[in-house]
Amino acid sequence: MKRALILTTAITGLGFFTQAATAADIARPAPRAPAPVTTTQYRAFDWTGFYLGLNGGYGWGDSKFTGAGNANTSPEGALLGGTIGYNYQWGQTVFGVESDIDWNNAKGSTPCVLGSCETKSNWLGTTRLRLGYAFDRLMPYVTGGAAYGNVKTGVPGVGFNSDTKVGWTAGGGLEYAFTPNWSVKAEYLHVDLGKINCAVCGGDVKFNEEIVRGGINYKF
Repeated sequence: MKRALILTTAITGLGFFTQAATAADIARPAPRAPAPVTTTQYRAFDWTGFYLGLNGGYGWGDSKFTGAGNANTSPEGALLGGTIGYNYQWGQTVFGVESDIDWNNAKGSTPCVLGSCETKSNWLGTTRLRLGYAFDRLMPYVTGGAAYGNVKTGVPGVGFNSDTKVGWTAGGGLEYAFTPNWSVKAEYLHVDLGKINCAVCGGDVKFNEEIVRGGINYKF
């Protein structure tokens, strides 16, 4: 009886020892790697979208009276107006169309055989295509299209002719987006409104204008 008890105790102890050793040999799962620290990914600015804006600057030009002793005037003055446009970005290339209408204070006069020959323009608009190349938020561009505006010529006290003329414009600029919606630009445009007939002067009057202006746009 005593031997049986001792044998049973020994077998039980050996089984417990074996289970403990087997449990110790089981491989523990490898600790998980810490989750990577996530950061906000950088996204390049997207120029695609409609926009509205304001622009203002200064213009100076050349106006030649072919029927008044070939007198030349140099009309100049400030411009101020509004802009509407749309851009579409493909890769880094930006295609756009833009239109603007400005109050124009360009005017000039010069002595001529009839007294003082004058040329004025009190409003000017353009509708142009734009082609830009985006360096993220900075975009240089070239632009060109139609120009239209009022041209008034004549001699004070004698008479004036006034007409709305359609011509062409071309130039370039630089635009910078300082927030996701707001951008500022600076541009140069050459405007050619062709000729207007001046009955008082007995000939045609040419009107060209060089424009340097800045603007601010809001993209929707």
